[in-house]
Amino acid sequence: MKMKLIPAMAFAATMLAGCSSTYDHGPYLPQQSKTPAYENTEPIVLLDPAVRYSLTCTGINEHTLADGRLEITVQLRNRENRRIEVQANCVFKDAAGVTTGDETPFQTVILTENATEQVKFTSMNNLAKKYTIRARQAR
Repeated sequence: MKMKLIPAMAFAATMLAGCSSTYDHGPYLPQQSKTPAYENTEPIVLLDPAVRYSLTCTGINEHTLADGRLEITVQLRNRENRRIEVQANCVFKDAAGVTTGDETPFQTVILTENATEQVKFTSMNNLAKKYTIRARQAR
């Protein structure tokens, strides 16, 4: 009889202690990021440390097509003495910097030693006035 009572009491004590410590005390403010919001201010952002070391942008050309869509050509340069594979995409934004819902899929770009390659992105509608190009290491 005593053996059955001890585990039940231990279980009840654990449940009471666990419930009292998991009480949430209400709404919280969002945490500040440790890095600035570069995607809101810069035309190109590098998403991981490997790409930051290996890749640079030597130029961005903007062109508005006849139908009002925005066409962006970015020149990506390999800074290393080895072949690298990166992925790049473009998020198109309106004049206020809010995304228009127009985001291109990531394109794989293979860069040989110290090479520069051009990648072209075209918006799907004429709402795009700004953009952010994002680059990451290909997996």
